[in-house]
Amino acid sequence: MISISGKKWEENEINFNIIEKIKQDFNYSEVLSKLIIAKNFNDDEIYSINNAVELPNVFLKNKDFIKSINIVLDAINNKEKICILGDYDVDGSASTALLVKFFNDINHPFMFYIPDREKDGYGATKKLFKKLILNNPKLIIMLDCGSTSVDAVNFLNKKNIKSIIIDHHEIYKPYPLSNSIINPKKNNGYGNYDYFCATTLTYFFLDILLKKIKSNILIKDYLIFVLLATVCDVMPLRKLNRLIAINALRDFDITSNKIINSIFRLKGIKNKLNINDLGYLIGPILNSGGRLGKSSYAVELLSSDDLNIIDKKLVKLISLNEKRKIIEEKILEEIDFDKIDKENKNIIILYKPNINEGLIGIIAARLKDYFNKPSIVITRSGDTLKGSARSIYNFNIGSIIKAGIDQNIIIKGGGHNMAAGFTLNINMLEVFENFLNNMYNKLNIEPINTFKYLSKISSTAFNKSFYSDIKKLEPFGTGNVEPIFLFENLKIIKTNIVGKKHISSIFKSKIGYSIKSISFNSVDTKIGEYLLNYKNELNIIGQIKENFWNNKNTLQLDIKDLIIEPN
Repeated sequence: MISISGKKWEENEINFNIIEKIKQDFNYSEVLSKLIIAKNFNDDEIYSINNAVELPNVFLKNKDFIKSINIVLDAINNKEKICILGDYDVDGSASTALLVKFFNDINHPFMFYIPDREKDGYGATKKLFKKLILNNPKLIIMLDCGSTSVDAVNFLNKKNIKSIIIDHHEIYKPYPLSNSIINPKKNNGYGNYDYFCATTLTYFFLDILLKKIKSNILIKDYLIFVLLATVCDVMPLRKLNRLIAINALRDFDITSNKIINSIFRLKGIKNKLNINDLGYLIGPILNSGGRLGKSSYAVELLSSDDLNIIDKKLVKLISLNEKRKIIEEKILEEIDFDKIDKENKNIIILYKPNINEGLIGIIAARLKDYFNKPSIVITRSGDTLKGSARSIYNFNIGSIIKAGIDQNIIIKGGGHNMAAGFTLNINMLEVFENFLNNMYNKLNIEPINTFKYLSKISSTAFNKSFYSDIKKLEPFGTGNVEPIFLFENLKIIKTNIVGKKHISSIFKSKIGYSIKSISFNSVDTKIGEYLLNYKNELNIIGQIKENFWNNKNTLQLDIKDLIIEPN
């Protein structure tokens, strides 16, 4: 079936006998059994559906972790000053905050630094270290950065300053000659954990360190920040990340967490904390400081226990986030989405010389989400160009950027499968575009034209009993998305525009069932046009979701696409 947005939708066909086996083995419903198979849940994930499973530390005997911990223990025993250098996104800020809280708790001399996007650029550089070593650190711990900082680490070595890297970005030989590197992508025996973000690695590192020094610090209190970073860094909520999510949300008491409690209070939110709050509310607030010139605010907030400091930082960050939204909206309004759509290029490359450096990543993310294609936004920064990329699962943008560096097309850069940043000479923009397109063609990537829904369901299934089965696979997020269903032969009986961008509708089926729905950001789109004007029956592609409003919990259909008639 071809939708009004031009997508081809097909039912996810699953062998009936396999569904029946899951139903019999675990006494699960058909929809839950089908979901387990469609998502390819392993035995541990299936077990975690109905059973509480504690989060294991899989790095207790890992050589990289043990080596790094011994270096930190030496620094602690010798009372050497430690410098923590983190990235300016949520993952960098959260991992830095964990170490800040730890060193504060044991009263050890330290400092932390989060680079300013415009003044310092990205990550660990020789230029930045020349500034940081003026504070006389004996050890520098790089978090969520450092994997490509060969020259910067060489500089530290010449100054007899020890270094540790805890990172999850792409790393290539020759590795930086740091005293120790924790990175699953280093191919050192734990590459199967390459779906962890830097905060997760830091959490497990701290867990071992706390046991070594026989500390009473409760590491579980930090777990919600691990989940926050996991969600904001778009890591898959599968395998151990799924256990992190389950345990973090199960054990979370908002009244004992001053930071999240204050965010909810200041934003007037009364519902229970969920994954969407982390990704769409808290994450953007924390990120706004790094985007708009206040890179240290998030760490200062996340590492504080002082309610006055927390409230002051939050008020500033919330204000910055509102400013960011206004600027972002203006940038998006200036982008010709129809023109980009008609050009139909495999990779979207947008060059706008006046975009704020801190916003190019979020604009790239918006383009990627809209077109479902690798998207790159480039702006001018002094005598160079700065770019940020967001990609799709089958185009590893981190490795592509590394290839560009090796071919002297890109000055510097780094990233992972789904996101990357880089710097270009101004005269290399066309060369860079040709390089990207050649790489895409060499990989023989098939455009994703066919999309899957789990099954057709009747409007009578739009109820809390049916949804409770779906909820057993929570928490949903990247790598474990909420199932998509097809509802056939519905008629619009009421439609309203909400917040200038979204459309709220009520549908009725032939047998009289009513379904409330929402279509986000659909005003001035094809979907919005049909929702506002179409009078005949149509088919809805969507997800059943809970809507929390004024302490009331109701179901609504989140519309993803519309199909007027089957082909």
